[in-house]
Amino acid sequence: MYPFARMIWQLYLHRRSPPLPVTGTHVSYHYCLPWDIDLWRELNNGRTLTLYDLGRIPLAGRVGLIGVLRRKGWGLTMAGASVRYRRRVRAFERVEMRSRLIGWDARFMYLEQSMWNRTGECTSHILYRGAVTGRSGIVPPEEVLAALGETQAAPALPDWARAWIAADDTRPWPPMQE
Repeated sequence: MYPFARMIWQLYLHRRSPPLPVTGTHVSYHYCLPWDIDLWRELNNGRTLTLYDLGRIPLAGRVGLIGVLRRKGWGLTMAGASVRYRRRVRAFERVEMRSRLIGWDARFMYLEQSMWNRTGECTSHILYRGAVTGRSGIVPPEEVLAALGETQAAPALPDWARAWIAADDTRPWPPMQE
């Protein structure tokens, strides 16, 4: 089940956090709860993706995107992700989550998120391809940024992000059926 109560809690916690620039980093803290674990008593890989929502949505609020979405009747969607899992997160462990927009192109926005344990080790890292959607489909990021009052050009994406985008562009869609 989606962690609605935890999302409401995060939105409540950060309701008065100072606004962030569009590429600012939102930092939040989360616990691995018993219903987040798998058979090996560690944070389930699928649940990790759900918990990353708890950082992205407050980030969207702090940069002003939630207000723009409401005014324009737009929505948010994820169009792809690449994740690395490197350290176990056990039940009741606390992690620090860092969430930020790293850039955009003509269609998509690219977000980076990571979780860090108490000893400062990165437990997981994800690159998301996200989009704002409207009645006609994907809203160009430049239009979204203009609605946010942003005029800056897209920052250069890191080499590793550009390599993932290029690799993903070679992937067939729809997938082949055998």
